Amino acid sequence: MKLTDFQIGLEFMEGPFWWRCTDIGTRSIAAIKLVEDNPAWYAGPPYMIEEVVLDEARLADCHLTEDEHIEAALVEADTSSHPGYPHEALRRMTKARLKSGAYPRKGMFRFDRVRNDGEILHPYAAHKVGEDWIVSFYLPFTQAWDEMSEVLFVALPVATALDIKSCAGQLS
Repeated sequence: MKLTDFQIGLEFMEGPFWWRCTDIGTRSIAAIKLVEDNPAWYAGPPYMIEEVVLDEARLADCHLTEDEHIEAALVEADTSSHPGYPHEALRRMTKARLKSGAYPRKGMFRFDRVRNDGEILHPYAAHKVGEDWIVSFYLPFTQAWDEMSEVLFVALPVATALDIKSCAGQLS
């Protein structure tokens, strides 16, 4: 969905949850997750449950119906050039993420980055060395593992669908 598709009170799906739009900004919306049985929880504003800001990246994954949500997932699976993650890679990343619980900027894990050589870097954990944070990442196309300082990692551009296609060798 696009920002212009939203209105206050609109119910929609994002991820596995239904949400209700509670405010609209210039680049994002605020919403409450519809997980409570008692409608009194949804009275507001102000709301007794947390309002969450959904940014442009999350808005793109919003849908008005469950069927639209499933269809979008199928299209993504059929058209993405991303190689995915083997079971052992997911296992290793999940274990490391659990150990890096003290990392204060978990939003950094939301976006893959692209290195100067075009390789895609998937961040999954961070650990502290002295005063510096070191980001651990997986390279899905080469199935390699590496690390770099957080300062250098966040300076890399966020990977786009074109970067992924390029890394997969699908662009001429």
